[in-house]
Amino acid sequence: MPTVPRTPRTPKGPGAREALLDAALAALATLPWSAVRMVDVATAARVSRQTLYNEFGSKEGLARALVRREADLYLRGVETALAEPAPPARRLVAVAEWTVAAAAARPVLRALLTGAWGDRLPAPRPARTGSRTAAVPDQRRADAGVPSPAELLVQARDRAAALLAEDPRAAARSCELALRLALSYVVASAQTTPRNPAHEDRRGPGRRPDQCAEPDSWRPMTPTITSVIETILSVDTRSPRNTIP
Repeated sequence: MPTVPRTPRTPKGPGAREALLDAALAALATLPWSAVRMVDVATAARVSRQTLYNEFGSKEGLARALVRREADLYLRGVETALAEPAPPARRLVAVAEWTVAAAAARPVLRALLTGAWGDRLPAPRPARTGSRTAAVPDQRRADAGVPSPAELLVQARDRAAALLAEDPRAAARSCELALRLALSYVVASAQTTPRNPAHEDRRGPGRRPDQCAEPDSWRPMTPTITSVIETILSVDTRSPRNTIP
């Protein structure tokens, strides 16, 4: 007698939230955000639409949660790079390499790091003033606001100052330099994408230069760029400017 396939369990609690965020991120690989439907996200995550609204409140709430998760993922990667058993300069180079690699692989993070949102991937709108507070703690955190590019880099810089504690001010200054160099590489890649006719039916030949590059136009950091960052970090770069504007 043939065995009836078992229906996959419906995720609950934190598992449901992660499944929904993964489903939304997967949908963005082929659709602009305006075409992503909540019912399709719920179906792909194998949860009810009511669960989706219970978790995020609205589609904008889902967008804020998605961006908040990308920011958290990026900062965890920064901490992992800084925790490696290596000289401080090498660890800061690892932070720069992680920044470029993560931006290349994750379009939402790339937009978050550069502020280069577009029609395909619009910046999430903030929660309305006076709106009902979300019941889910993680959603309350997301609704409190997603970081700007400068705020995100400041958070990464401050983590370096805390983890490379031999000289916190020097560590913060060096980390800011490494991040600026990495971010310049990210922005240059996003704004110098060669025209690809195969994509014009989705974004059109008149795509604005501030829109995110397609993932297949990206390349990882080259050994030459890494060597340049290591060389610069080996020099004392004292400067009165210690903040990211």
